[in-house]
Amino acid sequence: QVQLVESGGGLVQTGGSLRLSCAASGSFLSFLRIGDMGWYRQAPGKQRELVALVTREGIANYADSVKGRLTISRDNARKTVILQMNSLQPEDTAVYLCNAKDNMNKYDYWGQGTQVTVSS
Repeated sequence: QVQLVESGGGLVQTGGSLRLSCAASGSFLSFLRIGDMGWYRQAPGKQRELVALVTREGIANYADSVKGRLTISRDNARKTVILQMNSLQPEDTAVYLCNAKDNMNKYDYWGQGTQVTVSS
């Protein structure tokens, strides 16, 4: 089992920045099975959508809507994933959820989520 805990959400004005952190914990064996880690978001009345994922090797992929504004990074030794968010827009308002993919068991771990609100 892997547990994910997010932090760093909050209220910011349009054009502002926030830094989200996700700390993972669990057994050594569980982490061996973890491949991609990243962030999804869900706004009220909308489906959950991918924001960014990063591989164990540090290769990142982003949703088109956030390219150039958000940067994801990963520290495997510290078991953390960081999402640096710049030039935030009201449409970025959502609950942001940390995700870790167990490639062997085809299972997704999720955090509880952290609220990001961008005021216009």
